[in-house]
Amino acid sequence: MTMKPLAEQLDILTARTVDLHSREDLEKKIRKSLESGTPLRIKYGADPSAPDIHLGHSVGLRKLREFQECGHTVVFIIGDFTGMIGDPSGKSKTRKSLTREQVMENAVSYQEQVFKVLDRDKTEMRFNGEWFHPMTFEEVIKLSAKVTVAQMLQRDDFANRYAANQPISLVEFLYPLVQGYDSVMVEADVELGGTDQLFNLLLGRELQKEAGQEPQVVMTLPLLEGLDGVQKMSKSLNNYVGISEAPNEMFGKLMSVSDELMWRYFSLVLGMPDEEVAALRAAVESGERNPRQVKDDLAREIITRFHDADAAKAASEEFARVFSKGALPEDTPEFHVGAVILLLDLLADQGLVTSKGEGRRLIKQKAVKLDDEAVLDPHLSLSAGQTGVLKVGKRRFLKLV
Repeated sequence: MTMKPLAEQLDILTARTVDLHSREDLEKKIRKSLESGTPLRIKYGADPSAPDIHLGHSVGLRKLREFQECGHTVVFIIGDFTGMIGDPSGKSKTRKSLTREQVMENAVSYQEQVFKVLDRDKTEMRFNGEWFHPMTFEEVIKLSAKVTVAQMLQRDDFANRYAANQPISLVEFLYPLVQGYDSVMVEADVELGGTDQLFNLLLGRELQKEAGQEPQVVMTLPLLEGLDGVQKMSKSLNNYVGISEAPNEMFGKLMSVSDELMWRYFSLVLGMPDEEVAALRAAVESGERNPRQVKDDLAREIITRFHDADAAKAASEEFARVFSKGALPEDTPEFHVGAVILLLDLLADQGLVTSKGEGRRLIKQKAVKLDDEAVLDPHLSLSAGQTGVLKVGKRRFLKLV
């Protein structure tokens, strides 16, 4: 595919960015790329600390796709090595490390999901264990010598933890260095990341200079708030929408997004131009458009992107049937109560809660209902032959038969 003209590329690629170091460098790199016919190498790293990619990740993936549509190559680095360390960015405590088996299992899932957004033919998939696993301890020490403790403490999350006398492991200090060294190994022209990644991305520039390479352009993107509207989308906070989740589950979650937050999803997930978002918002505020229908349109469009239009239409209709008309979902599972069973055991065994602890918390919040009556006793037992409908939260059902 022919590359887009310089001005058009700059307009597309810098839209909805937060930090850019620097626009002038990006312009020079694109001009050089156009003159030589050589695509830029756009680096993006992901540590497979969990198996699912969610809409928060899709913000970066969508920008990567824009680079590809401008004629450039994405170098997608799966951190099979760094994933065992755990990215400390924005965290308030030491990260738990994962085993190599856990990381590689998650990495397989990542590879399947990223191509829902990226062009496979314009993506170079790399694992950073390729260059880190063979490194000797001597080489690690030499790499560590390229950065000081004072530099590391310039990072807000490290500085805050240090000031609060909270532990910071040496391994976490090494993480930004390791991420920066990835840029040297793949000779990145541009690196993308969230705003919480700025320090790590800038360190990559410094390591490239030390290695005699032209430093990469650093571009950060906004962090997408999760369903709670406060914290960034994260599986660990259970405020996420996974891009491979079932359409009905995605639809229900998206319809729970606040009216205020949905505009961020139009902008960051769908990439709707700012002027179109503003016009749509004005139509809602004037009463010309119904916010519930606008949110329905948002959910349908997102599901169409990651599944297809038929799945989106069916999810919308099912949501209306269940939540507007009070019907049970068509795929509601059934369970025969053949003997006395503790409710908490049943909820956990049937996957309605992730743990008995979550079950107790939801019962306390009156979010577990039996035949529309809130369950108040966490020790409740169901007798043999019990019938009815269990509802957990807004979207989880079990029919007792």
